[in-house]
Amino acid sequence: MPVRSCRVTIKDMDGVMHTAEVTAGTLYEAVALGMASIRGDDWVAGIAQGFNTVTVSVANVRVEHEVKLGEFTKWLDKTGGSPRELSDRRRIRSILGMPISQ
Repeated sequence: MPVRSCRVTIKDMDGVMHTAEVTAGTLYEAVALGMASIRGDDWVAGIAQGFNTVTVSVANVRVEHEVKLGEFTKWLDKTGGSPRELSDRRRIRSILGMPISQ
């Protein structure tokens, strides 16, 4: 069960929205941690039960990519392509301190 960074938001009895940042392994764990954090705040005028909705927004989902350096270099040395690809290659060549002739 991966642990994720979550933003938990709930409306209090006065209609004020409150948000807490938590790290949780499941949706219900995020709800519980967020509610516990929000309930402990002096600014919260109580949390209504029943039909009140808790919004959980998952953030920072890690994505991992592997790139072979040979393919990277081949892409950098390529000529032509879309305007975006040309711009991307120029920017990356600049980052690497390479001539931007292409």
